[in-house]
Amino acid sequence: MRKNNLRYKKEYIRPMMITQHVYVFTFGKNELNNRVIIRYSHTWTGRLKINEIDLRLHRQHHPRTFKTEADLVKYLEKHLESNILKYADEPANYKDLEQAAEAKAEREKAAAEKVVQEKQHE
Repeated sequence: MRKNNLRYKKEYIRPMMITQHVYVFTFGKNELNNRVIIRYSHTWTGRLKINEIDLRLHRQHHPRTFKTEADLVKYLEKHLESNILKYADEPANYKDLEQAAEAKAEREKAAAEKVVQEKQHE
């Protein structure tokens, strides 16, 4: 990540009820708007066993799931330039998502009120 001038932050999530451990890496050029979630456990000999790696790059709607680090590295090398660095200077548009959700809620509320009014007139 440092090779591509990307900032990153890592967090460890301690499990309470499950045997899996979770590390969350957030990274990006200006904003930390890309995320890798690594779920791992320990074998009976004490070695680390990666169960799943989830990757969600900026502007991706669904996370990509990988079984091994090699698959993740291959995918990142292929998509790093096109996704992360291409949109690196654009801030994440969370306000647009909030506005869309509010507009949808208003439309649903208006539709529900229309149905209630039609039932009252019958």
